[in-house]
Amino acid sequence: MTSLQSSNITGLLHRWADGDAEAIDEIVPIVYERLRQLARQQVRADADASLNTTELVHEAYLKLVDTPAAGLKDRGHFFALASRVMRHLLVDHARARKTSKRGSGQIPVAIELDLPITDDKLEILTELDDALKRLEALDERQARILEQRYFGGLSLEETAEALGVSLATVKRELRSARAWLAADLRAAPSR
Repeated sequence: MTSLQSSNITGLLHRWADGDAEAIDEIVPIVYERLRQLARQQVRADADASLNTTELVHEAYLKLVDTPAAGLKDRGHFFALASRVMRHLLVDHARARKTSKRGSGQIPVAIELDLPITDDKLEILTELDDALKRLEALDERQARILEQRYFGGLSLEETAEALGVSLATVKRELRSARAWLAADLRAAPSR
């Protein structure tokens, strides 16, 4: 994304925050490919995938247009919001699929943080979301870092920009958050 596009997004975000509902319609074509990349990281081209990239981007768009833009300073904040929206959509989708499959004898699979959302991974996604909620209660910033990295696919630099912290802080807290997450997921079966 060029610096011109980045500044255009920032200007459009300010218009959106000021109540110009048409600004989001101008933002999406500029960021559409990046949203597809973020979604593609979550929904791999897999024959067993139960949600495809286009569906996820379109559902995210529908949620984004209904979200207040106040507090969005720049494209980093926009992509952080998109990450959160995609996380909630994926988890809601996984929970709905899991409910429809309850009792099907599925065996839990080891956690992979960049997993495609296939039927056999629904349990993992919901466990990950529950763990992120527990982490959020302890350290909201670490939970946001994990969310933006793994649900949103933001780079370390984009995550730092979105959170308004240094790259070193993101790297340090990401290590800590990963360690906490691994320990929490290991303990999850005993809950």
